[in-house]
Amino acid sequence: MESGERRSQRDYTLAFKLSVVDQVEKGEMTYKQAQYRYGIQGRSTVLIWLRKHGRLDWHNLSPTIPKDAQMNDQQSPLTPDQRIKELEVQLKEANEKARLFEAMLDVIKHEYGIKIPKKPLGKSSRKVRSKA
Repeated sequence: MESGERRSQRDYTLAFKLSVVDQVEKGEMTYKQAQYRYGIQGRSTVLIWLRKHGRLDWHNLSPTIPKDAQMNDQQSPLTPDQRIKELEVQLKEANEKARLFEAMLDVIKHEYGIKIPKKPLGKSSRKVRSKA
């Protein structure tokens, strides 16, 4: 189907609806992008399909969210695949930081001869009062 072509309600087969729902839930596009791409006329049609056929909780999402709020990633819910990708990026960054800090400690130890002791396990840096 050509992008942006208008469709009538009769054209929406169950297979088509499930395909659109699957693409939105996988994070390939937003429900608004799916609406535009497939020429779906109703503003909330795709959202209704997501609520009816989707595996995620789409009941708290309103079809009348202002456009500037839709563009803000902070306010739009992430699909599980999008969240996984976000967490994978955060993990990669954390691992790179850990490698950098280890390399810095090695340089300090080998080139400057300074030992940076690690705190022994089970010992706190704060003094704890006993409840006697």
